[in-house]
Amino acid sequence: MTDALGFQPDPTVRTNSLKIGCIGAGMIMAECHLAAYKQAGFPVAAIASRTKSRAEGVAKRWGIPKVHDTPEALIADPEIEILDIAYPPDQQPDLIRLALKQPHIKGILAQKPLSLTLQEAIALREEAKAAGKILSVNQNMRYDQSMQVLKQIIDRGELGEIVFAQIDMHAIPHWQTFLEGYDRLTLANMSVHHLDVLRFLFGDPTEISTQTRTDPRTTFKHKDGITVSTLRFPSGVLALSLEDVWHGPRSEGYDNDQHINFRVDGTEGVAKGTIGWPTGAASTLTYASRKTTGGKWVTPSWDTMWFPHAFIGVMEQLQHAVKTGEPPALTVEDNVRTVQLIEAGYRSMAEGRTVQLSEISIN
Repeated sequence: MTDALGFQPDPTVRTNSLKIGCIGAGMIMAECHLAAYKQAGFPVAAIASRTKSRAEGVAKRWGIPKVHDTPEALIADPEIEILDIAYPPDQQPDLIRLALKQPHIKGILAQKPLSLTLQEAIALREEAKAAGKILSVNQNMRYDQSMQVLKQIIDRGELGEIVFAQIDMHAIPHWQTFLEGYDRLTLANMSVHHLDVLRFLFGDPTEISTQTRTDPRTTFKHKDGITVSTLRFPSGVLALSLEDVWHGPRSEGYDNDQHINFRVDGTEGVAKGTIGWPTGAASTLTYASRKTTGGKWVTPSWDTMWFPHAFIGVMEQLQHAVKTGEPPALTVEDNVRTVQLIEAGYRSMAEGRTVQLSEISIN
């Protein structure tokens, strides 16, 4: 639906008929995926997780008719047309590979990161292509309402030539327990949202420079806590992505101000706003353009949020691609380029230098 300014913060649901099998029963599935699917009318046929009792509880809450003993049993269920995975990334590739072999599964929605290594992400891309299946990756920040409208503003040319962009995060993520066994933390699991959305807005960067330090709050061993990445794009855009996951003390009586801000400066205008998830609010955006607003600040509005409403767009683009044969908006080929960018960021950290994306092959 478009607003009074002609923007569409949330995509239209064109297709919602294909039956979904959900793997995972944690927060992201129970609070985001399934809430979004209920609202959009996507049919969820079955669910499975590592713990069947937890899957049963989620199934009862959302009216899911079937609970399988294991993820593998769900994948074998001939009723499932689209597989939706919300599982740890070290276990996700095996599930994807099993699903690619099933004739009844037409599309797969994987979590990000697609895999723990670029090499495996490339392999999964090639295996999906060989199987003739659509593999899509859940880069849900692209469907945050502020990012959808920002993209429309940029594409209309209202800001002119883009000069500089930044995402400035000072907020405390919930690190899932499975991350404790990995050697990669913030860049792969939080910055991936921001780096991917910068690609969504401006295309593929040519270089990245990333610096990091450990986060005093995170007690398990990790290399990248607070991260700061600068990116340069062929168009000349210089961008900054900052993830301050420490954000000061978090204790009783301490009044913290968690927030995520963004800003895009162009030759004809500026857009700025907030990402709402740290405070449980809707994201915001305001912009001023010499070309279209007379230099006055204009604020588009919406009544939806990243969590859970952005997950409607993620599933819809896959449902529609499977039904029509059109390419999905979130292709695995595109996501491999995001994984390439993450890999380049880690190489920059390790070697203390700016890394050209051309150094890292994805062929």
